Amino acid sequence: MTTLPLSFHPTRNDTPIEVDGAAVARELDLDVARFRQLMDAGKITLLCERGTGEDEGTWRVSFYHDGRRARFVVDAQGRILDTPATP
Repeated sequence: MTTLPLSFHPTRNDTPIEVDGAAVARELDLDVARFRQLMDAGKITLLCERGTGEDEGTWRVSFYHDGRRARFVVDAQGRILDTPATP
């Protein structure tokens, strides 16, 4: 499996979180090279939501492209804890 570290800053004060971009590419039904091109071109949208209460310390990260969504729950190290079902 090819890994593609994908960094984002959930808040201004936090260190970046790296998520496996290859997993995101798979969920968006893209090969890794195409995914990189689209990310570089700003064609993939990212939404990051910080967990609160019992979910504190986790983030729900959603990637959108061409009507598709890849959503993951990750910890501060970027480990994927869950891949919520897409409705």
